[in-house]
Amino acid sequence: MGLRHLARRGGMPATRTLAGLPGGIVTRRRGRGSEPEDVRPWTEGDDRRHIDRNATARTGQLHVRTHHDERDRAVVLLADFRPAMLFGTRRALRSVAAAEALALLGWRIAADGGRIGLAVAGVGEPTVLRPSGGERAMTAVTGALAAAHARALESAEAADPPLEPVLAAAASLLPSGGHLVIASALDTPGPGFDGLLTLVAERVSVRLILVSDAFERVRRPGFFPYALANGRRGVLRADGAGGASADARLADYARRGIGGLRLDVEAGPEAYAPLMERLDAVL
Repeated sequence: MGLRHLARRGGMPATRTLAGLPGGIVTRRRGRGSEPEDVRPWTEGDDRRHIDRNATARTGQLHVRTHHDERDRAVVLLADFRPAMLFGTRRALRSVAAAEALALLGWRIAADGGRIGLAVAGVGEPTVLRPSGGERAMTAVTGALAAAHARALESAEAADPPLEPVLAAAASLLPSGGHLVIASALDTPGPGFDGLLTLVAERVSVRLILVSDAFERVRRPGFFPYALANGRRGVLRADGAGGASADARLADYARRGIGGLRLDVEAGPEAYAPLMERLDAVL
């Protein structure tokens, strides 16, 4: 809730889109739209293809039917709160950074009149909220994020469940052409995750926020102390070899038509705000 001020458009420079206009929606759809708006007498310059035959036959005068484009922006935010996300070496846990970014994006979409839903992956049953609009919807989303994260901290020692069931549940909340935004580090997502994600991306727009801790990007060799939630402490020896870089993983997903961005945990919400503004512009 405290991040809402960062998502207000007045607090950030307006985005200049391809259409040269500020705002989160990139451009107006081409054509006359599909939703009926009004029937009125024909005037010089009207397109004859829009003549309404019923009104013309009933009155004996030419009438045209006007339409408008109805853009229903339904977005589901998928937050990964599995035990692997409860890790962080600077500023915050990866799970907290994921929640911050999704909250910023959600407040922007709600302010634009879009509908926001939520799916949270963790140990046990997932948290699921159907998309709805307005400030009340985002208040419910932020409350559900906080409650789900508190439950996740209680299960920090459990093994990571696969992401496939939550991904399927999140996709089922969206109509064709909706938008799914996933905030995760994608650690052990499950053997069928990539295949399911490709299928989901054929029906809805999928965007990935790949959460990255500084220790993952620059892993110096040496000995590092650690502490777990249960009080256990120890020392980890690192050899300096890391896994695939976040940028390489994003490039791989981009080749499959799934766009995304890297979220550096240590940067903080002020740095996330312009990132979420750019992501909002393509939803």
